[in-house]
Amino acid sequence: MERSARSASGLVDELAAVLRERIYSGRYAAGARLPQETLAAELGVSRTPLREALRALEQDGLVRVDPGQGARVVTGDVPTLLAAYELRAVHDGLAARLAARARPGAARCRDLRHVLTTQRGALDPWSPRAYTGANVDFHEQILHLAGNEFLLAQAPLLRMTAQVFAPVALVEPARARRAIGEHEAIADAIAAADEAAAERLARAHIQTTIDELRQVHEGVTQPCPPTTSPPTSAGRSPTPS
Repeated sequence: MERSARSASGLVDELAAVLRERIYSGRYAAGARLPQETLAAELGVSRTPLREALRALEQDGLVRVDPGQGARVVTGDVPTLLAAYELRAVHDGLAARLAARARPGAARCRDLRHVLTTQRGALDPWSPRAYTGANVDFHEQILHLAGNEFLLAQAPLLRMTAQVFAPVALVEPARARRAIGEHEAIADAIAAADEAAAERLARAHIQTTIDELRQVHEGVTQPCPPTTSPPTSAGRSPTPS
């Protein structure tokens, strides 16, 4: 019985890992339906372990399961992204501080800078997918350097904001170039064991994204002008900005 239970648990973990990676890679886009019957047939499993795997992804915040409607990959509107990035500002700042405190050796610092080289290589020719993958690698490496298991447990938040919700906040080459410069400053502070600078720079890096998202949100939610607004000189009402 115990062996059977362990085997079932292993299958659920394996299915969750497969589905999680498909979400991260964009194979299942934000908002995509995840029909259990189709997935079970494709993966060659019964619906019971698949259902448990979807519940695990729901706990990760990657999937939403609605009674009668089935499972879907979560979607990220601007308010949702803002809430996630506000948490990331604290999370990433602490991770950078702890990484600097750990005083990583030259080899681990080289590994971090190697990721930055990969990011720079994605700029010309511009490859959003390569840039995003290296971006996640950079932040995940800092999480590992921090050496705090509770911070590392929040890694799904990083992938959710940087990969799952990527279609909502499209990265442009100019912003990517600036972000790499910010990454380089964070890496320098970690290598110098400057805890305060590492945290400040990491938080500022995320705050830049928060500020950009707020501008988008404010633009989307601008109220329309009153119907009693005076006409322009051309006799038309002003166009909402």
